[in-house]
Amino acid sequence: MKLRGLLIIMCLAISLIPIAMISGLQGFQIASMFLGLILVITLAVGFVISYFISMPLVKLTKNIDEISKGNLEVDLEKSEIYEINNLTASLDRVMASLKLAINKVGLKKEEIFLEAVKAKEEAEAKYEVLLKKIDGWIWEIDEKGICTKCSAKVAGTLGYSPKQIIGKEIFRFLPPEDANKFKDIIHVISHQKTDTTNKLDLYWTNQDNTHPVWVRSFCIPVFNSIGNFQGLRCFSRDATEYQVAETKIEELQKKLNETYKQLHEILRQQPKGKSLIEPVFDITIKQEFDYMILFDENAKIVDCTNDIQKKLGYNKDEMLSLTFADVVYLETYDEIRANLDEIKKLGTMQVKTIHKKKDGSSVFISEQIRYLKDRNMFICMVKEDTM
Repeated sequence: MKLRGLLIIMCLAISLIPIAMISGLQGFQIASMFLGLILVITLAVGFVISYFISMPLVKLTKNIDEISKGNLEVDLEKSEIYEINNLTASLDRVMASLKLAINKVGLKKEEIFLEAVKAKEEAEAKYEVLLKKIDGWIWEIDEKGICTKCSAKVAGTLGYSPKQIIGKEIFRFLPPEDANKFKDIIHVISHQKTDTTNKLDLYWTNQDNTHPVWVRSFCIPVFNSIGNFQGLRCFSRDATEYQVAETKIEELQKKLNETYKQLHEILRQQPKGKSLIEPVFDITIKQEFDYMILFDENAKIVDCTNDIQKKLGYNKDEMLSLTFADVVYLETYDEIRANLDEIKKLGTMQVKTIHKKKDGSSVFISEQIRYLKDRNMFICMVKEDTM
């Protein structure tokens, strides 16, 4: 409500006091005769009072708008109202201090305000470009789960526009089971009182409601100055491909575990003149890796798959005369031995490194090395890194 309207209503309310007094002393009929006169006088007085109080505030507001645009030469008018006059004097001192600071820096005031506006516009432009480039959408919810912000890229995954999501409970865009799961997660996060990023994998419903979409979200809880939970800031993207890849990795890991068991049995027998690796790994696992190397705790290579020649140029007999240190480009023999001690403790290790080819060139690869405890040996499964 505007101040002028509030003052007029207050004056009209006060006018009812004499009317009530006259009605009590002389009766309602006499009071009604004075009702119109009292209301007209009160209304006129209310307008006059509201004008003299509100007009200085209106002028002061316009002056502040001018100052915010960089005009420090605004002439602040004094008021007959003591409190408003004090506010004007305080603002005048702020302007004087700002002029002094600008003078010391040696810049023109126009340059400062223009730079501030330009920086703000550039930041907003960069933010909009970021929202367009990232493969996902950004959204926020308050402590009640109501969506307060949502970027336009949500349409690419779920089909909704930001207007269809903002202002509504975010849970309505998830299947019931996942909505309840999300509520439980928010309850836990809100009581942890930490701003740790939380990874959430949930199904969301698309606009056509034809199928659920597997979405991966990274959410940061927001708390106010006294630690009260204020909501979440999140980044989300379609994670269907991740889900398929993770499922495939789990299936491959199961096959690898079975293969390791078979390899342990073969190593116990130590057959001479026969490969220890080739008969064990099935074609599915071989397709996931380019070649494999088996070596002992001294890094001496004891076996490898036949396809290693395609990648490194060494035939199998040449490989059996080398150590693992001869193959790895970036590490010395002592460094490899130290890594093997670490792998013994962990059981397995994955690293990105470089392998040397027979012709002296190199190839970027990803290694997965596993310790075979029963025989005190190591198997290194290698995949060329195309990144």
